[in-house]
Amino acid sequence: MSDKPTFSFDSGNAPARIAKHIARAGVCSRREAEARILDGRVTVNGDVIASPALNVTAADEITVDGKPLPTREAARLWRYHKPRGLVVTDRDEKDRETIFDALADRLPRVLSVGRLDMDSEGLILLTNDGGLARHLELPSTGWSRKYRVRVQGRVDPAALASIADGITIDGVRYGEVSARLDRQMTSNAWVTVAIREGRNREVRRIMEHLGHHVGRLIRVSYGPFLLGDIPPGGVEEVKARVIADQLGIEAPTPQTGTAKPRRASNGKTAFNRTSGKTGPGKTGPGKTGPGRTGSGKAGQGRTGSGKAGSGKAGSDKAGSGRNAAAPDHTSRPSRTAGPSKGRHTHADHSRPSSRHKAGPARGRRNKADR
Repeated sequence: MSDKPTFSFDSGNAPARIAKHIARAGVCSRREAEARILDGRVTVNGDVIASPALNVTAADEITVDGKPLPTREAARLWRYHKPRGLVVTDRDEKDRETIFDALADRLPRVLSVGRLDMDSEGLILLTNDGGLARHLELPSTGWSRKYRVRVQGRVDPAALASIADGITIDGVRYGEVSARLDRQMTSNAWVTVAIREGRNREVRRIMEHLGHHVGRLIRVSYGPFLLGDIPPGGVEEVKARVIADQLGIEAPTPQTGTAKPRRASNGKTAFNRTSGKTGPGKTGPGKTGPGRTGSGKAGQGRTGSGKAGSGKAGSDKAGSGRNAAAPDHTSRPSRTAGPSKGRHTHADHSRPSSRHKAGPARGRRNKADR
């Protein structure tokens, strides 16, 4: 396994061939980009180029068919559950439906990490970055591809154990293979097979060499990425920090927000429900209003008293009782300090007695006054 990563999220700033740069922007494939260059449809810094043998960077101004090249998108990765019957290729000479046809309206232009044949199903990794795709395909990553395979006939566990160190079939050497019998039925069996190289039709050829025709083949994992419960045809994106963790590289720097503190309608900073630093919260007092269980200078809590109010048995010019500090007869404080002179908030479910009133309301009468 290589100690030096071959991919990083910052690789987009490095010089690259013009065709690769165009393909990475999602305009077309690399081959199509080379064809457009030869047709004189691409300019770099205002000059038409005639050869794809040119390195460019993100600082260069590039146009294709007179349109500026789109901004390069960050590297992304998706898990896709390929159903049977779809081909994993950009273009099929037999005009069969491909996975990219099925995903055309759901994803940007993407590449597949490895392949599955038309009759196979299961996990396919998709990415918009060619460098990431090549890195994930490298045998040096040491990742295994795991499959659940249904085969015909009765399986001999000893035969599966004999291929653990690899096997040569028709002159082709296949590396170590981990195979385990999961369930034997009357005429067929389910076997779990894990390989590391992922050669063309490798699992099918190995099982057929052992005398078992493969009826169904499902890839359930690719390295640390699992198929999970994604339904056939479903696709889910892998978070960038998960990619970075699995590859052992530095995650991309997240964008920081620029949102400012919310302002109340009177221009003051709205209260913080948890800290109470800019006003009263549910559990803490503030200097300009009551908390639910504490008291402040200008009002009182449910069980305490302040300078302008009193407890249940006392009275003052400002009012008395459990909710004396709230002139709208509600146990919940308003978002701004002091009594509201306009429309009152709705009362609590418990209707206070008339002796708790702090005087007539100046605006519309709330539900507790009716």
